[in-house]
Amino acid sequence: MNKQALAMLIPIMALAIPVAAIIMGSLVKIAKFKAEGQRAGLSPDADARMAALEDDVHALRRELSETQERLDFTERLLAQRSEEQPRLK
Repeated sequence: MNKQALAMLIPIMALAIPVAAIIMGSLVKIAKFKAEGQRAGLSPDADARMAALEDDVHALRRELSETQERLDFTERLLAQRSEEQPRLK
């Protein structure tokens, strides 16, 4: 892989990794919240909080999916460029 391709992948990965970490953190919070709710019984407020957390996780999954699509697109562009460059020389 040439230096230009690597240079373009670094920012993409720098954005994808925190998004994945946020999603995983939210999933852990939801799991802990569910475990606590099963032990103590859910309060009326807990259902609303759980729904809000689930909505956040779904939104983060959409964002991660978009980021992955952009990464795939960039990889395809870089692959096309690397195929075209030997022909130009």
